[in-house]
Amino acid sequence: MSERRIGVYICHCGGNISDYVDVAEVRDAVADEPGVVHAETTMFACSDGAQHDMIQKIQDEHLDGLVVASCSPKLHLFTFRGVSKRAGLNPYQYTQVNIREQDSWAHGGDPVGATRKAIGLVRAGIAKTGASVPLDPIGVDTTARALVVGGGIAGLRAAIGLADLGLGVALVEREAQLGGWVARFGPMFPHERSGHDLIEDLVAEVRKRSSITVFTRAELVGKSGSFGNYSAELRVTSPDGGEPETVRTEVGAIVIATGFDTYQPEAGEYGYGIEGVLTLAEFKALVDTTPGPLHYKDRPVRTIAYIYCVGNRQEGGNAYCSKYCCSAAVHESIQVSDHDVSARQYHLYRDIRTYGRYELMYEESRKRGSVYMKFPDDTPPSVERGKDGKLLVTTVDALTGGERVSLEADLVVLVTGMVPRQNSSLTDLLKLPLGSDGFYNEIHPKLRPVETVVDGVMIAGACQGPKTSSESVASGLAAVTQCGGMLMRGTAELDPLVATVNAEACTACGECEEACPYGAIHRVTNGEGEVMTIDATACKGCGGCAPYCPEDAIDLLGNTDEQIRGMIDNLLEAGVA
Repeated sequence: MSERRIGVYICHCGGNISDYVDVAEVRDAVADEPGVVHAETTMFACSDGAQHDMIQKIQDEHLDGLVVASCSPKLHLFTFRGVSKRAGLNPYQYTQVNIREQDSWAHGGDPVGATRKAIGLVRAGIAKTGASVPLDPIGVDTTARALVVGGGIAGLRAAIGLADLGLGVALVEREAQLGGWVARFGPMFPHERSGHDLIEDLVAEVRKRSSITVFTRAELVGKSGSFGNYSAELRVTSPDGGEPETVRTEVGAIVIATGFDTYQPEAGEYGYGIEGVLTLAEFKALVDTTPGPLHYKDRPVRTIAYIYCVGNRQEGGNAYCSKYCCSAAVHESIQVSDHDVSARQYHLYRDIRTYGRYELMYEESRKRGSVYMKFPDDTPPSVERGKDGKLLVTTVDALTGGERVSLEADLVVLVTGMVPRQNSSLTDLLKLPLGSDGFYNEIHPKLRPVETVVDGVMIAGACQGPKTSSESVASGLAAVTQCGGMLMRGTAELDPLVATVNAEACTACGECEEACPYGAIHRVTNGEGEVMTIDATACKGCGGCAPYCPEDAIDLLGNTDEQIRGMIDNLLEAGVA
């Protein structure tokens, strides 16, 4: 390790780190570590100026290793790999040490302990870098064809975008018709265009492109191969309900755009089940199909009460905010007033979040006479059938000193949000990661917003979280960009941080093959015997196989036994818990 030339940078992170960690003390403590030839602190390591300085220092000092102690690798791993590459340093001889989320933010009440921990973490990173070796990305040829799963607005727009790049597309939709939720809608905010008409236009564009093959009543049921060269197995049911047909198609990338479901209240929840208590989706269908003043069950609707945040922001339930629901409900109230200016509309809310330009709709709704009443979090409205047959809504108005108010209504609209679509078979098949909210999870919401940890598999639209139609289209086009960047060149690169087998130690017992969740390990003939081998393009470097090997014949490039032991030894020496 004494022959290495390693540079170490400790980031202030604008006070996020330096307010709790003495970064100068960390620098001084590691400056004389074996192999370290340069150590300094920096205010923002990720800034353009700091990156330029790092590149210059790497070149001037002929550094062969880099350690940056800053924030989570999830945020800037690729930033500093790029710095290394531009400076001529092998990017896999760079180590990012997390002293923000794992240290300063976790130990803000103990600056001395946080500083000691930071020293240990940085020393561990230096040890890992000192034992690193140059690695080259794994190059693979790619198939110039993509699979889009889901024929809603995001999937349709993605399919059109991919085709316009010159790529072949297989578009798979589980239902008999394309369009998803948007196909059911009339006028939508903020453009007031009919959702049904939007979908018809997109479907017409799909039909114009011979490079798009559409499979309806179809599901993705199998996937084999590896990144850039997947073989997808589709099960297609005929319109007459006959025996399903199996279709195989070769693709280089997969876009998942399976959409969402709407929250379905339980019987009795805010009066749901009582005639006249509707969900937002049911109410929109009523408004869209009524050309004049609203009628429900052949009775005129004169008073409407909206109850917000039904199914969202609930303890023990869906804690997240669906964000679009407020704007959607406000938009429907404007639609109602367009048809009947005398309709009385009451909005009972915990918080209103008509974000961005949708705030203008909120103002317009109020100008048209909608009354907004805020209720406390711990005192939700109640709904029951009154003696005269009308619905009776009782709430506490927090804006008038907590006055209890009872409203008679012809309709009660439960403003329900989006929930994840249940599709466990697809999730398990593709090994798609789920967030704490149950939606599919991207690698990073800002830096890699549509990519998943599964190489070549993108997510788009409301399958990754509540979105408006325009936001869904934007994410679909982002997926197009990522797929195009991979497939248009005909080749792609994968991280070389994969498992390897020491053939001399391997006894071909098969324990690792059973442990691998990605099907990357196989038995092959080696001379007179058999050994296990790992397909580097299918391996995700998870390390799940290594502990199962009784001969200790498996190692992980970039995280070798030597590197991990060096990290552990330095952490133990520093007394870091």
